[in-house]
Amino acid sequence: MSTTGDPPELSIVVLSWNTADLLGACLASLEACRDELPLEVVVVDNASADGSADMVAARFPWCTLVRNPRNEGYAIGNNVGAARARGELLLLLNSDTEVPRGVLPVLVGFLRDHPAYGACAPRLDHPDGTVQRSCKRFPSLLVAVFYDTWFGRWFERNRTIPRYLMDDFDHVSSRDVEQPPGAALVIRRALFERLGGLDPELWLFFNDVDLCRRMHALGAKVRYLAEVRVLHHEGRSTAQFPEFGAMWHKNRCAYYRKAFGGIGALVARVMTAWRGAEEVRRLRSSGAPPEARRRVWQAVREVWTA
Repeated sequence: MSTTGDPPELSIVVLSWNTADLLGACLASLEACRDELPLEVVVVDNASADGSADMVAARFPWCTLVRNPRNEGYAIGNNVGAARARGELLLLLNSDTEVPRGVLPVLVGFLRDHPAYGACAPRLDHPDGTVQRSCKRFPSLLVAVFYDTWFGRWFERNRTIPRYLMDDFDHVSSRDVEQPPGAALVIRRALFERLGGLDPELWLFFNDVDLCRRMHALGAKVRYLAEVRVLHHEGRSTAQFPEFGAMWHKNRCAYYRKAFGGIGALVARVMTAWRGAEEVRRLRSSGAPPEARRRVWQAVREVWTA
């Protein structure tokens, strides 16, 4: 536990948006770890409507609470929390996780003992104890063509998507990875600040991919540590977001533009339009009202005009 005058060894940023029950479990798990090493917890609430912020203030007064006046998204919300952090190391932690005792000292100890590494991440487990296969390689242009499209289903033997999803990795052993699960990522705060934090344009998705890509460009390695396990109630927060699909495609196009320039943006936009056409055909055949199809085309237009 850190005192006010002493910088903590680890600063944990927990972003909250309408997950009061999960956030409470997450912070309770961190509370049980406070005697393991000097740490601070910064909770950033993105204008939740379920009383999340008041719950934190009442039950976890030892946390630093930041109340954003509106939903700033994942990237900006975490950047706000990181700006309040004082620790040498920064843990970006989703509110739908629970951290058992013993995990934090291993993560911190690894980065302390391995200066060539810029970040590390634990294994994530589903509530039933099975491993989440959440590490990935950086997406190539072909990933945009094959991922969740007719091309991927037609050419089902192609190796593009299995390689991207690291199907060749069991996720129960430790190794260096390009992109570990972003739900629990420990990064050196100085490196995070050098990189300018998460890109605000990548409002909800692909910001962790972009951060890891920029880390790799600087030569900073990333380690996946399977020997420590964090419980992850995957997707509980983003599932509530009504514009999930549209925002995913918009952020993906922005990422491809950053990573591959104009050709990357064009490929991502074309595949977004293709995927939109597939969805419209599905809606028409299922008898969905015209308004549903119009929403799909509106989302495609927003991607093309972004």
